Order: sequence, then C-alpha cells, then structure tokens
Amino acid sequence: MSKPKVFEKPIGVKDYLPNAVSKLRQIEHDVLKCMQRWGYGQIITPTMEYYDTVGVASATSDQKLFKLLNNRGTTLLLRADMTTPIARVVASLLKETAFPLRLSYHANVFRAIEEEAGREAEFFQTGVELVGDASADADAEVVALAIASLKAAGVNRFKLAIGHVGFLNGLFEESLPGRQEVQAELKACLLGRDYVGYRERLHKLELDESVKQELESILRLRGGQEVCEQALQLSKNETVQASIRHLCEVWEVLQSYDVCDQVLIDLTMIGDFSYYTGMTFEGYAADLGFPVVSGGRYDNLLGQFGRPAPATGFSLKTTRILELVGNDESGDANRVLIGYDAAGRDKALAEARELRGAGHIVITEKVDNWLEWPMDAASIDLAVMHKGVRYARVMPFRSDVREGGAAQ
Repeated sequence: MSKPKVFEKPIGVKDYLPNAVSKLRQIEHDVLKCMQRWGYGQIITPTMEYYDTVGVASATSDQKLFKLLNNRGTTLLLRADMTTPIARVVASLLKETAFPLRLSYHANVFRAIEEEAGREAEFFQTGVELVGDASADADAEVVALAIASLKAAGVNRFKLAIGHVGFLNGLFEESLPGRQEVQAELKACLLGRDYVGYRERLHKLELDESVKQELESILRLRGGQEVCEQALQLSKNETVQASIRHLCEVWEVLQSYDVCDQVLIDLTMIGDFSYYTGMTFEGYAADLGFPVVSGGRYDNLLGQFGRPAPATGFSLKTTRILELVGNDESGDANRVLIGYDAAGRDKALAEARELRGAGHIVITEKVDNWLEWPMDAASIDLAVMHKGVRYARVMPFRSDVREGGAAQ
C-alpha cells in the first residue's frame, strides 16, 4: 500500500470547518438544553472502552468495531454507541442512585465500515436514556422528547414511525415456527425497507396461501390508532397481543403530549440493534432520505452489567441534522472588525473588550497600510473577499483620528 499524502485522511472521517463547527455546537447546545428542561442530566463517558465489557455487550456487530491494543496487550475499542457505555455507568458509578434515571449525552461514535460512498466511520450523536421505568408512559416520553429535540435542532418537517419488535417476533414464530433462518431473512428485508424483496422471499416459501397473505398484510399496517385495532385481529399469539396493547397505551399517552400528528404506527419497524426488546422508532426529515433519529426499548442490556433494569432512549443523528439545516454564516451578523495602528492600539483593544463583553464576536487586526484596509461599512464586501468573513461593522482606530475617533 502506498504511503498516504500529507493532506489525506482515512475514509469515513471528515474535517469540520469553522462555520460547520459553529452550527454543530449550536445544535448540540439547543438540544441538550431542551433535554435538560425535561429533567435529563448530561453524562460524558470515555472514547475508549474495554472490548471484554462494553464491546461484548454492544449491539454493534464485531466486524464494525474499531479495536486497538494498549501497551499491556489488552483489547480496547472506540465506542460504537453511547447506550452500552451508559449502561456500564448506571451499573457501577450510579449503582446506589434510585431509579428512574434520566441521562443525556452528546458524543462522537465510531463504526468500522466498508469503503462505501456516504458511510461515515465517525459521527456525532445527541441522545437520552431513561433507565428504570418499564411503562408505556416512559416510551411515550422519549418519543415526545425526540420530537421536541428535533424541533430544538431546527428540523421542522419530519415524521416518526413507531413499532414493536415483539409484534414481528410473535407473528413469525406463530407462522414460521422453528424456521429461524427464514425469519432472519424476512426481518433483514424489513430492516432495509426492501418490501419487494420481502414479498419475493415470502412467495417462494412453502406455506398455506392464507399464511402468506397474513404475512404480506403487515406491509399495509401503517397509520394511526386504527392500525393497532387491525393488528389485534391479525393474530391471537400472546406476544403479538401484548405488543400491540403496549403500542396502544403509548399512542394514548402521545395524544396527551399532543404530538400524534407527527407520529405514525408502522408494524414493520424492528430497529437496527439486536438489544431492542420492545417499542422502537425512527424519524425521517422531509428533505433527507436517512433517519435523523432512532430509539427504542432495551430491557435486557443492563443485566449484562449486573444491574437488571428496563430502559428506553433515543439518539439524534446530529451530523445528518447538520447536513439538513446547513451551516451558512447567518450567525455572524454581529461580527465586528476593528483595525488599528500602533498609536490606536490601546483604544482599539479596549473597545474590543467592551464589545466582547456585550456578546459580540470581535476580530482585531493591526493595519500597516490604511489604503488597503476597508474603511467603513460600505467596504464590507472588500472585507469578505479579503478575509472570507462577514462583518457587521468596520471600526478603524487610526493615529490620525482625534480623541474618541471611531468610524462606524
């Protein structure tokens, strides 16, 4: 393999320039503030974890984990998600803290990928975990908070789809008992939204026509509360019935939150992590083909760390939201450029301190040749071309200007 050039970086990672970073931090701040208002306290966990603890418990496949060895030969990993590290903390540092626990986070996570266009090896997530509450109210709370968080991030046109892994598990076990490989193939089609492939695979199975029709009918189970009523008639399987009743309860709570206009029930939803045990959901923005939020219930994960507890949560795909809302310079409207020569330095820097204290972004610049420097507000375009920054005001402090001389 040839040596990479000095300006190259690994596939799947990217550089964020100042405008993008400013917008990313604004999204982070606004979303975490929203989560704080709902009672969620922020937590920070290490970027590196032990493979034998967090790595083994993670729902991310082993092939997608970034592994490394420390100087003692112990296998470490770069965190692939935040849910598993938080489960470790809840079972250790917070083991004496009473449930329920409400925790929030913002962090970069890492997933090893094949060299595919559009796939990121490092990306940012902002999310919450609600630990110690198994109720439908808890599930509805995280869905309603996900909606509030998307709005806080500047995403206004979106739809959340909720489902329940128990519905498909119960239905497939009833219709395809013992045929785990076939069940896995059908679930893979649904996870990838490959409905054509699902139908094709279904029609190749040696099943009664009525069973095929039943399994195909789930593709039409998308909508409001009426979907739950239809699903209850589809199967008498105990797992199916319990799952649908739980979704009905979640929907009733969401009605009290007054967010049902932005939610639909989709019983083909199964979630993209193996640790999900109950309700799952995904959110899609109107102008983006990828989910901007996903979450669900994972009642078995905490038990792997010695403190069994029900839990539910979600994560915003902060990097995708950044692509959606853009990173223009609209936040730079209060920038100020102050130029000064040697004699005007004291006044210029004193003015800069005052303006920064008032919340302005102030750039100071020593000027050697005033003829080449933008002198007034009419010359802002020159400053933009010259420095690549948008300024609201240009304020020269010159040695040939009398006391208090500042051109604004």
